[in-house]
Amino acid sequence: MREEQTLIARWIRNGSRVLDLGCGNGALLAHLKSARGVSGYGIEIDSENIVRCLEAGVNVIQSDLDRGLSDFDDDSFDYVIMTQTLQATRYPDRLLREMLRVGREAIVTFPNFGHWKCRLQVLTGRMPVTRHLPNTWYNTANIHMCTVRDFEALCASEGLEILEREALDSAHRTTAAMRLLPNLLAEIALYRFRRR
Repeated sequence: MREEQTLIARWIRNGSRVLDLGCGNGALLAHLKSARGVSGYGIEIDSENIVRCLEAGVNVIQSDLDRGLSDFDDDSFDYVIMTQTLQATRYPDRLLREMLRVGREAIVTFPNFGHWKCRLQVLTGRMPVTRHLPNTWYNTANIHMCTVRDFEALCASEGLEILEREALDSAHRTTAAMRLLPNLLAEIALYRFRRR
């Protein structure tokens, strides 16, 4: 499990119903199932990851997130989680609305394009390549990069209430400076939010 997923697990109440979008190999759901007694599903598009989920005992559905979450009824889950996937979707704003249609709360993580290393590379005329943005512009799945400020502006325009925010570096640590200037200093952003 990635370190940021360990941080997310702390936000999940025992016995909750969880939907994990872009669940990868299912490690987060498997952990939540054993440690927190959650029930739920993962949604994944990659066939190899689906096999890994099934091997780990994770309920998984093969689906493209850009098609929405129409297979799920309103308020079907307590939490809808999406880690390191928001920037790879075609319609992130629509997906956030869908997350909060089917879930009471949502949790997302994404690489912060406003981090000073990204800004410096853009100033030199190049698209950023960092630990959390490891691919070059022509072979990345990322199509909608955003900054901490961009995400918070989207939440405000959609009428979403941010409940918690974590600003982290590439080693998944935080500092007082990162909490004070997350848009400049955070490499990874974690948010828990809900409808107002």
